[in-house]
Amino acid sequence: MQDVEVIESPGAAAAALDPVRARLLGELRAPASAAGLAARVGMARQKVNYHLRSLEAHGLVELADERRHGGITERVLQASAHAYVVSPAAVSPSAADPSTNPDHLSAGYLLALAGRLVREVGTLARRAGSSGGRLPTLTVDTTIGFRSAADRAAFAEDLTAAVLDLAARYHHDDGRPHRLVVAAHPVPEEES
Repeated sequence: MQDVEVIESPGAAAAALDPVRARLLGELRAPASAAGLAARVGMARQKVNYHLRSLEAHGLVELADERRHGGITERVLQASAHAYVVSPAAVSPSAADPSTNPDHLSAGYLLALAGRLVREVGTLARRAGSSGGRLPTLTVDTTIGFRSAADRAAFAEDLTAAVLDLAARYHHDDGRPHRLVVAAHPVPEEES
């Protein structure tokens, strides 16, 4: 089972976003048969089977085991991942493209970058997983409190200078290209 799977197919996205199927995916972090799952979620086995067939057809659940009981074979399924992220490519072929937005300080540009990040890393992770390899990544995630807009602007200036200096020091024209994205946004307030 993967840690996080990026959903790129519109059909798989629709299946995963259906409230009943989303609940079944959550329940299938632990393998279960249709009968066991039906008892757990309080639905008819036939209805659970119907939804499981759709999830399986889209690669969101997979066969974990088959158990024989007399002349009956019980299929035990599990989710293909612990969590899912829907790629913007699944929603629209005209997904936001950061290169079309000249305002690099806008929320639209940041969202387009995030979408590209999901698409690219999802594709690379799938390739690495299918070849048995590991995708080399680096993530820095922190929270910083700025006292003022002036502090935020000064931080942005210093950060830009530091990143450009590091990039210049470690960049080699014949090296394998890596994309570096540094972004900042206010942390959403907790809903009461």
